[in-house]
Amino acid sequence: MSSAKKNDTGKLPGVSSEGREEAARSNEKRRSVREELSADDRNLFKTSVRGVVPVLSDNRVAPEKPKPLPVPLKRKEDEDIARMEFMSGVSDADFMETDPDATYLRSGIGRDVLRKLKRGKWVIQDELDLHGLRREDAKVCLGLFLNHAVQSDSRCVRVVHGKGLGSVNQEPVLKKLVPQWLRQKDEVIAFTQAAPTDGGSGALVVLLRAKRR
Repeated sequence: MSSAKKNDTGKLPGVSSEGREEAARSNEKRRSVREELSADDRNLFKTSVRGVVPVLSDNRVAPEKPKPLPVPLKRKEDEDIARMEFMSGVSDADFMETDPDATYLRSGIGRDVLRKLKRGKWVIQDELDLHGLRREDAKVCLGLFLNHAVQSDSRCVRVVHGKGLGSVNQEPVLKKLVPQWLRQKDEVIAFTQAAPTDGGSGALVVLLRAKRR
């Protein structure tokens, strides 16, 4: 690209002195406006941040997430393992008690309810131990216990009556009486002899009706 030739005075030809002065004044005016705006911006920024203190990172506190409610998983796991070990390879015939009094199903209730109770499908929620009580005291305690269980929505309970080995002449008095008393209770839907892990022939697993709303 060829450059414009200058005349003998070193100035571009065709540009008068008035034009050059006008251009110089225009450039000076634009530079002045830029400087003025820059100064205003700086002053505005200083005014807006006046009194602001930097936040130290060490003082920051991370918000804590709410902790979940504890779940008794270990207890449930232990119960499931014990039940599976007991039920492994067991058929319905293995649950047939020699004493017919050890099994009861209220009229009108499906037999699958008793079958599930025998297989441990219901989790035992409460228990009553009648060991060492006289028959009169045992009957009263049983009635109070069943009523409390229903009111607290405990559907499946265990009643320990013992095997009678410590009774006079080793006669199992409560073992015979408890099933009779349970049959007379409106709260009782079904009961069966407890599994070996829950007391065997010395206890009954009892299914209760739901609490009336």
